[in-house]
Amino acid sequence: MFAPVARLETVRILLALAAYGDWELHHMDVKSAFLNGDLQEQVYVHQPPGFTDAAHSDKVLRLNKALYGLKQAPRAWNARLDLELKKMGFQRSIVEHAVYKRGTGDSLLLIGVYVDDLIICGPDSKIIAIFKDQMKKVFSMSDLGLLNYYLGMEVKQMGDQITICKKAYAAKIVEMCNMTKCNPVDTPMEERLKLTTAKEGTELDVTRYRSIVGSLRYLVNTRPDIAYAVGIASRFLQAPAKEHWSVVKRIVRYLAGTLDYGCKFQKGKNFGLNLLGYTDSDCSGDLVHRKSTSGIVFFLGSNLVTWASQKQKVVALSSCEAEYIAAALGACQGVWLSRLIAELLGEKVQKFRLLVDNQSAIELAKNPVFHDRSKHSDTRFHYIRDCIEKDVLDVDHVGTDRQVADILTKPLGRIKFVEFRLKLGVGPVHKD
Repeated sequence: MFAPVARLETVRILLALAAYGDWELHHMDVKSAFLNGDLQEQVYVHQPPGFTDAAHSDKVLRLNKALYGLKQAPRAWNARLDLELKKMGFQRSIVEHAVYKRGTGDSLLLIGVYVDDLIICGPDSKIIAIFKDQMKKVFSMSDLGLLNYYLGMEVKQMGDQITICKKAYAAKIVEMCNMTKCNPVDTPMEERLKLTTAKEGTELDVTRYRSIVGSLRYLVNTRPDIAYAVGIASRFLQAPAKEHWSVVKRIVRYLAGTLDYGCKFQKGKNFGLNLLGYTDSDCSGDLVHRKSTSGIVFFLGSNLVTWASQKQKVVALSSCEAEYIAAALGACQGVWLSRLIAELLGEKVQKFRLLVDNQSAIELAKNPVFHDRSKHSDTRFHYIRDCIEKDVLDVDHVGTDRQVADILTKPLGRIKFVEFRLKLGVGPVHKD
């Protein structure tokens, strides 16, 4: 166990809950967090230059507190923070160890921890103020007020919505590529484009390619509309070629025209807190290994909270099997999300819906019989059958024209891409 780090999906869950209840989101920072950790082991260090005791220059110092650079420091800080929060009456989440909860109803208080950054939310601002005072008595804290900047995300809390965006970060990527004056494009990837490995002797600057793609991957945390294109570019980090660099340049050109785009969390209780997931897959879209790409999207009410575009681990023998694998992965994500939401709100775990656009995959998931065409499937993919039998989720059919996860499985044309991007809740969040 090391430093407490909340998943970014969890951060978006907190944002969605705050939007649903019209709560305020506050931000605090612990100054020199790792220096607050108490060491359980005996750790010795050499006397630092400039602070050497001339009379005992051959001796070493024993540490009572953690120091930055010490490998035990993150774990010691985690233990200290956990101890202090539990003294204040908080309970640590079972399914997400970097989230803490205290109280219920109007006295509910939720804390999301990312090393030394704390997101604080709840229905009563007075309780939040009391908690801040409690923390200031224990640690040296910076009270940053309402949440407006977190892990590179620009957060805006407005009257009818909460938005997250990485405009400055996206602009820095465009500038890093020397494309600030480029002509923007409407989609991040050319429709029906297929890529393969580079031919020998055609590789480009690997370090620069990896640096830009790595930056784009971090941007995906607020931009699901580029998730598929960035995922494709990530598959060729070992030996990128000119055609792969062209894909990256197109993503950057798309960013240049959509710098202020981000995710929106609509406030209000009109849509409830029902968890709804979409899963989709292409069929053998990877020309190198002939593996398919899964697309997973989950909404809490009307707000997008998690998404994924990833190459499947195995080769599917049919489109039905590829969709079945994607649905199984979506079921795993949905079970975790439903448990987390129920724990944070102090309610029973609710059943969620999973929408798939392949009728054969739905029948395969609902039918407990193992057929000849599915007997080779790995047992982990049959987890969705167990979930259906236990009434954990409902798997329903959705038309391809309404399958928003399609944007995460293949490059779409402009009209379809813009339509699905809008349904995901991605768009301009603020103008300078």
